[in-house]
Amino acid sequence: MGGPGDPPEGTPEGGPGGAEDEYRSVVFDESFVRAARLQEYSAEERMADHAPAVRRRSPLHRGLARQAVILVLLLAVAFCTAVYMGVRHPDDSAQAPRPVQPLRTTVIPLAPQGRVPGGTDAEALYAHSPAARFDIGAEGVPLPAARGTAHFSDGQVMAALTTVKDYIVRSSLYPEVLGGRTAAPARALVDSDQLAQFDQSFDHPAADGRHAATGWVVRIDPSRARLADDRVRVQGDLRATEADPAALDVTADHTFVYALRPAGAASARVSLFTVRRALTFRLTRDDLRARQLQLVTAYVEAGPLSCADDSTSYLHPLLAGQTPHPGSPAATDPYATEAPASLCGTLASASQPTT
Repeated sequence: MGGPGDPPEGTPEGGPGGAEDEYRSVVFDESFVRAARLQEYSAEERMADHAPAVRRRSPLHRGLARQAVILVLLLAVAFCTAVYMGVRHPDDSAQAPRPVQPLRTTVIPLAPQGRVPGGTDAEALYAHSPAARFDIGAEGVPLPAARGTAHFSDGQVMAALTTVKDYIVRSSLYPEVLGGRTAAPARALVDSDQLAQFDQSFDHPAADGRHAATGWVVRIDPSRARLADDRVRVQGDLRATEADPAALDVTADHTFVYALRPAGAASARVSLFTVRRALTFRLTRDDLRARQLQLVTAYVEAGPLSCADDSTSYLHPLLAGQTPHPGSPAATDPYATEAPASLCGTLASASQPTT
């Protein structure tokens, strides 16, 4: 008879090692046990809870949990990528601001057809001129209603208009700028990338369409004339449009009428001097934050002037009783295509005050 540990039928043939070799192929490793759908409760668990001998396990629990975590991570990565590409980089070429372009200027002297009319009182001259209904000073540079664009808010458009108005007032109405003593008030609002051109226009003015000081500001020759009345008459308007998603363009077209008398002659007769400035400005988002601007084009008509005078550094007005100097405008070389042609116009008689 076999021992208590032997199988009922006795030990298989082949000796004690035979059974071990026979069942070696069905020995279960740990992973197989963990994957079993039925799990036996321990003796302690069965006594405590009166539970059945086995309990069913969820074979997919751990696999599903792992897959769910991976799926959530993939969705999060996809969402972040979409946000990054759609918000941060909607169109790099459209969002990137254009390089700052140099100012292009055109200054056209307007010569009178006869003697310049004058009078003893500036108010009377204004009253008998087309400027009779013009506003005085900054009131003549009104701000239009600010309407947001596709990529700029109402507030940003208003900031652009306000900065441009400030530049126009500083460059056209400040007595120290008009008298040629300084250009600093206007310079303070110019984009830093244009300052080199601005400074060269005043240090070395040239009739090259790029470096006329009179394109940046209204600058009257202090050796020839001075203001007889600081209440300059002004009329014009501003308009803002979206140049591209990165910048706003503001166009300004204003006419300024100055009452002048000869320098150093307090009792001399007064005459009117008219300057029309059609300017185009560009303001990027950086300009709006810094409260600066880029001056893109400046088209200036001024008179009465003599076409023979150089109007790049200062405007040299013809005053009451004077006539245009004999001579012709500065010579123009048609082969020098990099320089603009010299231009001169005739001041309409209707633009002068009647005395």
